[in-house]
Amino acid sequence: MRLPTLRQLQYLTSVVEEKHFGHAAEKCFVTQSTLSAGIQDLEQLLEVSLLERTNRKVLPTPIGEEIASRAQQILSLSEDLVDLAQSEKNPLSGRIQIGVIPTISPFLLPKVLPSVRKQLPNLEIVLIEDQSERLLDRLEAGSIDVAVLAFPFNTRGLTHRVFAKEPFWIAMPKNHNLAKAKKLKAADLPTNELLLLAEGHCMREHALSACQLPASAQRKSVQATSLYTLIEMVASGLGITLIPDMAINSDMVSHSDISLVPLENNNNQAVREIGLVWRPSFRRTATLEQLAKTFSDALADTDYSLRA
Repeated sequence: MRLPTLRQLQYLTSVVEEKHFGHAAEKCFVTQSTLSAGIQDLEQLLEVSLLERTNRKVLPTPIGEEIASRAQQILSLSEDLVDLAQSEKNPLSGRIQIGVIPTISPFLLPKVLPSVRKQLPNLEIVLIEDQSERLLDRLEAGSIDVAVLAFPFNTRGLTHRVFAKEPFWIAMPKNHNLAKAKKLKAADLPTNELLLLAEGHCMREHALSACQLPASAQRKSVQATSLYTLIEMVASGLGITLIPDMAINSDMVSHSDISLVPLENNNNQAVREIGLVWRPSFRRTATLEQLAKTFSDALADTDYSLRA
């Protein structure tokens, strides 16, 4: 039985992702004619039509989409084989693709990446920012190796390791009647003023959990797509919100006209945990365990340390 080559599978997944032969060829570092011929050979081998070709773009057929999805998993496993062999020589070297959610990446990465570069100088890190669910999709598809997520969150049975915890603060306009409080309990918050991120952002659920509130408690007419937008809405007097502790010293907060009051933490209710998530089949666990330890050590003298 003649089997598809990895190169043919790479051509197919690239075309399905790019929806354009020229762009896919550039991504694969081959000519468009070479890529097109490779996919035609694959179609002849499998005896099915994989792509629907139009003048403007290329779309996968239903079976083509399914085969491309499985092809991506095969390519990922092939890369894992190479990584496994390299890690046998030096477990803390090679390339690793890390997905990070947007409510963590701008605040956590500047704190931990200098330590990673110092402690793991031979580790090449590629960063991808996306929302939690899409990062899990990428993990399962094999397009990233590990994700940095906030918990609690359903990790779909994937392996995870928590390395930090983070409290919340209440952000409000400076003229708000609670702005001078030293600390606030969840029960003190005017829930009719609560602003949250839009559906799809896990920090939305963490904020509701920290306040022990149902989703119906927020102002449905006002939702933000980013933490920066949320802070600007608060500064404009539209309401109050919760922001993670790592963000309070960032430029987006320090340059905004808002007041911050810590949210009282009863029994670790008003915190979110931060950790790594990876596929159970991923073989470079020693690398990920060391990465989690390096992250944790970099935060050892902060309020986020698990040892605090």
